Amino acid sequence: MYVVTAKEMRELEQLTIEHYGTPGHVLMERAGAGATEALLNAFPQVRTAPVLVFAGKGNNGGDGFVIARLLKKQGIACEVFLAAKKAEVTGDALRNLTAFVHLRGRVTEITDSTQYDRIQQKLGPCGLIVDALLGTGLNAPVRGLMADLIDMINASGVPVLAVDIPSGLEADRGVALGTAVKATLTVTFAYPKLGLVGAPGLAHVGRLEVVDIGTAPEALAAINPQTALLTTADMRARVRGRHADVHKGDFGHLLVVAGARGKSGAALMSGGAALRMGTGLVTLGGPASLNTVFSTALMEAMTVPLPERPDGSLSFDEKAMTEAVQGKSAIAFGPGVGVSADTIGLLRWLLTRSTQPLVIDADGLNCLATDPNLVRAAKVPVVLTPHPGEMARLLKSSNTAVQERRLEVARAFATQYHCYLVLKGARTVIAAPDGKAWINPTGNPGMASGGMGDVLTGMIGGLLAQGYSPTDACCLGVFLHGSVGDRAAQEKGEIGILARDLIEQLPMGIRDLQQAAH
Repeated sequence: MYVVTAKEMRELEQLTIEHYGTPGHVLMERAGAGATEALLNAFPQVRTAPVLVFAGKGNNGGDGFVIARLLKKQGIACEVFLAAKKAEVTGDALRNLTAFVHLRGRVTEITDSTQYDRIQQKLGPCGLIVDALLGTGLNAPVRGLMADLIDMINASGVPVLAVDIPSGLEADRGVALGTAVKATLTVTFAYPKLGLVGAPGLAHVGRLEVVDIGTAPEALAAINPQTALLTTADMRARVRGRHADVHKGDFGHLLVVAGARGKSGAALMSGGAALRMGTGLVTLGGPASLNTVFSTALMEAMTVPLPERPDGSLSFDEKAMTEAVQGKSAIAFGPGVGVSADTIGLLRWLLTRSTQPLVIDADGLNCLATDPNLVRAAKVPVVLTPHPGEMARLLKSSNTAVQERRLEVARAFATQYHCYLVLKGARTVIAAPDGKAWINPTGNPGMASGGMGDVLTGMIGGLLAQGYSPTDACCLGVFLHGSVGDRAAQEKGEIGILARDLIEQLPMGIRDLQQAAH
């Protein structure tokens, strides 16, 4: 499912209206009808308790007038509070305001604070608020009357349906411009807006529902959005089935180069996750002193003991690494390896010499931060999986700067360094070298615990080893990682789920995704 910016949505509507013959009032009617249907399904209490529509003078208010009219036609008590004078309403919005008034719909103009007491009186018995004050064109802080109305809506305790976007929310970044409505349900039109599908906008959106308003497919092709939201339907189409006559050699061989003294778990979790993703063979390559730990704790994996330093971390030996990578179909590097001249040298060797696709995570990324340009030397696809702190180190920036512009940061780095970048966190972002990006909707706060990233590294590495494209490996790996995390949280509760819980859930998660197709 595409995700669009405010500018892309304006262009999409403009092309549909001006070049493909759909009048603006028709799009508005479809939007209002779709929102009304969603409203009636989600809030059955409106049959017995009145609805208050808070409308602005623009097209967002116009959508609200359509909703008010359609509710009134069904015999549902509905009143409009217009945050302007009727004379200020123009165009398609005026057309729908007039239609509501012709049905003897009640419209109260709210132009100053003298009417606030009346609003408060109406909010008491109200069953639902429809927020149609401000739309996606907002680009300045909300102040005065609008800010007061938004604050009253939020303080009311009444469920809220936001029309297209919660009023006060910036459509592209999801930040509250001064103040913003906190909706129970947001019904957005045509495609989700960027600010609705990631933090911090998620805190205002509530449940998100998308209504098709019939924008022209040709207009979408002309706009060519570069961002999409991962969906179950898309992901299940990417999962490969298996024929009856297959063998383990058909499903690749992943080398996991990971671990150091005190950090054996990182390698084990990556290797275990790769196996649970269906990888045919997995070899753990780590400091020789950990070999017994590896072979005992993960019996299904093979091991290759590598030279180590006196402190128990990896020592780079070209001959040993040349032998270790032979016959492998993908390599995962970094979890728990530490940062030293040896591990930096090992990373440089992998990036310049590897003929297998690479996944680099954790300390591998911290090694890369010493010289991010090393990625450009790779002759194979490279996937980087940083959390915000690691991303900040790669950019010589700050966590705050990364989090404020997650999508832009991920896309810019992937295109600049010609790699695939998975920026982890709430609503993980996946960016490709060609500028395309995806946002993942799965996962939960319980996954903020040690080892979760090591699991994801093994999952993506395992998919690459099986021959999945880098895009499919990243998208499918991230989506499944979050969905099995959600499954674990449902079974155990969010607080206290462990990385190993996700590993055990992976076969069921893959099965559920496959069965969702039927």
